[in-house]
Amino acid sequence: MRTKPNATRRIERFFARLDREPERPRDVSMPTMSRHRVVLFGLTLAFYLFIVAAVITTSPLVDLDWRAMFFRPYQQWPGIHAFLDYWVVLGQRGPTAVMVAAWLGWRSWRQHTLRPLLMFGVSLLLLNATVGAAKLGMGRLGPHYATVIGSNEMWQNGDIFPSGHTANAVVTWGILAYLAATPRARRWLSAVSAVISLSVGLTTVYLGTHWLSDVLLGWAAGLLILLALPWCERPAARAEELILALRDRLRARRGGATARPAPA
Repeated sequence: MRTKPNATRRIERFFARLDREPERPRDVSMPTMSRHRVVLFGLTLAFYLFIVAAVITTSPLVDLDWRAMFFRPYQQWPGIHAFLDYWVVLGQRGPTAVMVAAWLGWRSWRQHTLRPLLMFGVSLLLLNATVGAAKLGMGRLGPHYATVIGSNEMWQNGDIFPSGHTANAVVTWGILAYLAATPRARRWLSAVSAVISLSVGLTTVYLGTHWLSDVLLGWAAGLLILLALPWCERPAARAEELILALRDRLRARRGGATARPAPA
């Protein structure tokens, strides 16, 4: 008697597990704004402000930026340039947002809850507001457009500080860990998102599109958004109630309209 291959049995078990997934899980542990999380948020905010102050005052961190730029990693290791040109796309807003939104949309449909999509939308809104405001407010020029050697290149109508690629990688992939249904999945997804965000940030330094301090601030900016998301859980839940109530009213109105007899 022939048995099914191991790969086939694993695929069948995977889809069987999906079929057993509850429509609206009630035992999902949602992150809360615990004391530990508040302390971590405060430390990350202090690091964020330290990097900003270090760049504004043209501290040794700016000198390290220039040293990394003059080292030109893309010339030191040209063999990985082609691969990293594709890898850095993992921090680009458009492709990553589409992929993550498709997955979270499937989860929302499967579990009959809008929370995954709503929290993802909130995280992107916070990302655009905070990182965009910082970029416009500090106006730093990137390495390819630097004008004076050793300067911090601040307030020159640039948009490079903090690194948007880095912050986007932290938020877009980190939201998967934040919304994970089990602690084990959260640990694994946290590790994966950390590797992606760290490597994307360093890749921008390799390609010469960002200063090292841009990447440091991008990591901090993305982490601040992820740490602040529990504060947005209650408004998101309220928004979900309003959206679902509006949907039910529209369905009831449509059903009532179809139930009326046709006029003579």
